[in-house]
Amino acid sequence: MELHEAMAQISEIRLRLAQTETFRGYRSVTVAGTGSVAFAAGALQLVFLPEPMSDTTTYLALWIGAAVLAAAGTGMEMLFRSRRTTDPMAASLTRLAVEQFLPCVMAGGMLTATIALCCPESVALLPGLWQVLFALGIFSSCRLLPRPTAWAAGFYLVCGVASLSIARGPLALSPWAMALPFGIGQWIWAAILYWTLEREHGRLEH
Repeated sequence: MELHEAMAQISEIRLRLAQTETFRGYRSVTVAGTGSVAFAAGALQLVFLPEPMSDTTTYLALWIGAAVLAAAGTGMEMLFRSRRTTDPMAASLTRLAVEQFLPCVMAGGMLTATIALCCPESVALLPGLWQVLFALGIFSSCRLLPRPTAWAAGFYLVCGVASLSIARGPLALSPWAMALPFGIGQWIWAAILYWTLEREHGRLEH
């Protein structure tokens, strides 16, 4: 019993230490790549889906697919770096980062499914809602990330509110309502990561 309590205390100490560390699992190149995915998806929508309100299923498939692709790339990078590093806190930091961001992803998925199935006439609200939820996810992760990351979260929040305000008429489901916020937002985040964590080393950490 004493051994079990000691192990539990050690785990608690490691968790608290991890909460005071800076998470380095997000890399500027990978994050910038997710922004490029958003621009590519916007270009595809512009060319192949000029009337998205008449085919919301294809619209959702396009942007959900882009989100899955971006998340897969980021997740693989985090997993790869976590397994290669010799830092004993890396696994705890990675788990904390995922736990802090996961609620916004789950909320976004549930909200998307509910609107798509129960009130498809409101699909035009999704781009703004996605951006607001993404902002909340970054805000919740800020204690593990460089302090300027809050500026990227603020950018998403402002864009989300703006997208909600124009989610009607000819601007409803505009490709720019997704491509610009997520493309520029991810590039801003990538620049912050590079400037605060990577620039001083002159190269990516290995």
